[in-house]
Amino acid sequence: MRKVFCEVLDTELNLPDRCKRIVSLSPAVTEALFEMGLGDLVVGVSTFCVHPPEAFKKPHVGSYNKIKHKLLKELNPDLIFTTTGYQRQMATELSKEYPVYAIPLPPTISHIISFCTEVGIVAGYVQEARALQKKLLERVASLESVMKSVSVYLEIDLGGPVSFGMYSYITDALEFVGLKSIFGHKPVEWLMPEPKEIIESNPDIIIYEPKMFSKKNRTVDEVVALFEKRGLGELKAIRNRRIIITPVKTDYIAHHGPSFITKVMPWLVQAVNVLIKQDAI
Repeated sequence: MRKVFCEVLDTELNLPDRCKRIVSLSPAVTEALFEMGLGDLVVGVSTFCVHPPEAFKKPHVGSYNKIKHKLLKELNPDLIFTTTGYQRQMATELSKEYPVYAIPLPPTISHIISFCTEVGIVAGYVQEARALQKKLLERVASLESVMKSVSVYLEIDLGGPVSFGMYSYITDALEFVGLKSIFGHKPVEWLMPEPKEIIESNPDIIIYEPKMFSKKNRTVDEVVALFEKRGLGELKAIRNRRIIITPVKTDYIAHHGPSFITKVMPWLVQAVNVLIKQDAI
């Protein structure tokens, strides 16, 4: 057995040398475990764990803050992973009965790599964790920047329009590849944007992620109509239809697992460069 201290919850966990029954209530942690080749050890996930697709086939133990306690008891996990923020209270309650390790939300892409490595080490799979760390570091080092600096407004439908400030890995990623986020100067992780601020910034490009699983707002015409309805029709990005829509119906930019680095960031650079070539921004 090992003793592992969780700083976030201020708890000491007694864990097997290599955990064999893992429940992950964080989609990002779930993907990291699968990416390390530890998917067979994951015995339960949240209803939002859709990366990779085979993770969604695992028993659904709960959501962001609700738990099926009977199922969790039956699964008898060696270790439960959660994140912080919205899940902190749930993690605190679960830690009274189970070994729970909470991973803080990442403010930068460096923290994404760090948390992926931490997940593997805590679970007892050090070499697998370091192999994933190396892969992600190499991918970051190989990332290209956009062809020229342009301003972007990035919005995700999380039950309403949400954008991101300087304390978010999303803003960090935009800046890393050479884009200028119109809310990158805001000292917050996320915000509900005021139309006036968007109009004043008048971004060159809009990056839009529809609500998870929704069929709405997945075409440029639909997004243009949505922004016009909100009084944002005169934005140059709307007038010129410089709109990038995420390519899948699940969380994409909103997901901070390994694929954010291996798939999302390269896609973002390519999508922006296509618009730059087409419109000579």
